[in-house]
Amino acid sequence: MKRSIVRRPAAARLADAWLLRHGLGDTPLTPLLAARVTVRLRARALGSVLLAVLILGASAVRAADLVAGASGPHRSTPVLVLGVLIVGLLLLRALLDAWVRRADRRAGATLARRAAHPIQPDWLELLGRPYALVAAGTFVTALALGAAALAVGEESVRYGAIVLLVALAGVGVGTVLQLRELLARPIVAEDEDSLTADFVLRIEDARESTSPAVVWSLPPILLFGSAPSWWTAAAVGFVLLGLAAYVVVHARTPGCVAMARHVVAAR
Repeated sequence: MKRSIVRRPAAARLADAWLLRHGLGDTPLTPLLAARVTVRLRARALGSVLLAVLILGASAVRAADLVAGASGPHRSTPVLVLGVLIVGLLLLRALLDAWVRRADRRAGATLARRAAHPIQPDWLELLGRPYALVAAGTFVTALALGAAALAVGEESVRYGAIVLLVALAGVGVGTVLQLRELLARPIVAEDEDSLTADFVLRIEDARESTSPAVVWSLPPILLFGSAPSWWTAAAVGFVLLGLAAYVVVHARTPGCVAMARHVVAAR
């Protein structure tokens, strides 16, 4: 049944739109579900901002090196600043996760009963093997591109490779920590509908956290124009082949709702 999403609190409208977008329009919009969906979506948006800041920070370090490279030696200080920025972003990511956990605890404390679900989901249930393979393959290939650029004799290219590898390390650590958080986060649900919604949110978060978009973007942003032509061709192939693989996986893998219902039914 389609329901109106006008003249309602912002949290309810946001949660209602999310339910309708996933074909869960018949799921009752309880205060628990509205609060949890709203917090998750806002945390996801803020997480995207953190990734954007990482890309901008790495780009600024690389740009500063290119500007100064013609008149002076390549310095390690900007790379150290980038490392400090990454540590700060990881701490902010941890604070976001803590915010979500507190919101879940507050919501769970209001429940008279909870849906029984004795076993936490594993990474295959949240992410799925195809998405995991694409994410791992993309990351390893990006590291290989960075290592190949590091072997180039030109100092400017090697400096860009160092910036790339540091940025990739930050992305990798952030992804691992976020997946660990998703696996450890307690399940909060009051019935089967809210339990299904819980798993949909987890699967969405897992797929979002392992999205290869940032890893695809870093090599071209940091090394195009200065790397050798063979490296540029390899980087273009990396993006195009990775995009094709991701499209195939996305088309052939069940959606978040179907995966969530399968997991709930199997338990």
